[in-house]
Amino acid sequence: MTNIVVPELGESVVEARVARWLKKEGDRVEVGEPIVELETEKIDLEVNAERGGIIASINRKEGEDVKIGEVLGVVDESAAAPRPGGNGASAAPGANAPPAAASTPPGDTQVAAAQADDMRATPTARRMAKDHDVNLGALQGSGPAGRVMKQDVQNVIAPVAPVAPTGARTGGPTQRRSSERSEERQRMSKRRATIARRLVEAQHTAAMLTTFNEVDMTAVMSLRERRKEAFKQQYGVGLGIASFFVKASLAALRAFPQLNAEIQGDEIVLKRYYDIGMAVGTEGGLVVPVLHDADQMSFAEIEQRIRDYAKRAADGTLTLQDLAGGTFTITNGGVFGSLLSTPILNPPQVGILGLHKIQDRPIAVNGQVVVRPMMYVALSYDHRIVDGREAVQFLVKIKEFIEDPGQLLLES
Repeated sequence: MTNIVVPELGESVVEARVARWLKKEGDRVEVGEPIVELETEKIDLEVNAERGGIIASINRKEGEDVKIGEVLGVVDESAAAPRPGGNGASAAPGANAPPAAASTPPGDTQVAAAQADDMRATPTARRMAKDHDVNLGALQGSGPAGRVMKQDVQNVIAPVAPVAPTGARTGGPTQRRSSERSEERQRMSKRRATIARRLVEAQHTAAMLTTFNEVDMTAVMSLRERRKEAFKQQYGVGLGIASFFVKASLAALRAFPQLNAEIQGDEIVLKRYYDIGMAVGTEGGLVVPVLHDADQMSFAEIEQRIRDYAKRAADGTLTLQDLAGGTFTITNGGVFGSLLSTPILNPPQVGILGLHKIQDRPIAVNGQVVVRPMMYVALSYDHRIVDGREAVQFLVKIKEFIEDPGQLLLES
């Protein structure tokens, strides 16, 4: 007998939730085959079979919270059914029964087909399909090897009802608006519950303040326009603004190391390495994949890694290693149209940089009013170890590097 246990879940993650069993009691599994999906505060992951055999028992039901090392179920290797054409290995109970094709009830065949459909979809797509009663088997996946992605399900459930023109008359009976006032109660996902808890903790434990500035994006946008084609041809990826802000943040963190630190008890731990978290909004909630050793990366490497993270965050294939650590975070609300916000710290980090929408605005330059592409930037910081002076100067340093990106080449 081999126990199916909750594996190590990554840094600071000690609990998970049983999201979905991919096998049922009595099913055969092969070594390495996924058995059960777990939902953690960071990502969803699959627990694979360490031994081949038959699922003898399932100990924890879907929806139950479990901790690292707890037993989810048991695999019985001795009850493994022989492979077709085998040499008489031990068989599971009922192995002498007529062939499955002749005796499998239609209901079981339908279940097997549904499970096959589920396996060709990402975890996020499966959850959305379940919540909105969408048949995954009827969808054409847009992902690798035809895998059904979140957007494929979203395209099905998006409202498409036509809207009658104002004043239009219909020939049928008068349509009355229903007076029914309904409510729907949903259990928080593990990730959403953790996000809620950590955000409240951040406000309760840190002396969080936010300082603001604005950045003229003319130089960066001009550089991107001049170099975008050559950059993409050489590196296979577009030149975005994220890499500029990562590079500017690295330079500012070197100048103000308090922003690349954390509090442990009564000690301040200054980090001499730079792991930059890039916040990404997904259907299931916010995730923060990390650019480990970002100071060792080129512009192209940063852009490639960010795009890879964004894609894998959308289809639910980020790993725990992708999300581990982080010494400073950058979040970009501008992609959703935010003009200004106050980002919340990502504990135990003591600084987070918020980027926003680039918008043409009139500003004064050399005594003249000109229109420039401007962005508001915000820095939230823990006032327990970062003074206002350092925070303001840090943000000014970011502004200087972005408005004169040539300095970033010297810093790099």
